[in-house]
Amino acid sequence: MLKTPNPPSLEKKDFNLGTIYLNKKFVITHFKEGVDIDYESFKEVGNYIKSFYNGKAFGYIANRENSYSINLKDAKIFNDAFPNIRAYAIVAHHTFTERIFEIENHFFLHKRKAFKNLEDAVEWVDKVIP
Repeated sequence: MLKTPNPPSLEKKDFNLGTIYLNKKFVITHFKEGVDIDYESFKEVGNYIKSFYNGKAFGYIANRENSYSINLKDAKIFNDAFPNIRAYAIVAHHTFTERIFEIENHFFLHKRKAFKNLEDAVEWVDKVIP
């Protein structure tokens, strides 16, 4: 995931789906191999993120090192539940992940961009979020 286990600027939190890292501008998710994410399974993670940002604008970085699925039927629910996401980046470690991202772009409303490494994704989100 990250070169250092838990940089001081990031708060780390573990969940059944995987690990998230948060700071004042963005959240990085690192979900486990093979999990199936729908709104219900994401609820615990989502509530934590909502509580952390408390209505403030933030960026979302999905570090997709592992393969997992997102139920696109729940895209509208995710869009409505997180109106304060201003940038959504994925780190695509595999070509297949990039193709999935292209499909997802038809369902999600946030400003979205794919990257090959976490550092570039963080840099982009950092520029988008004031």
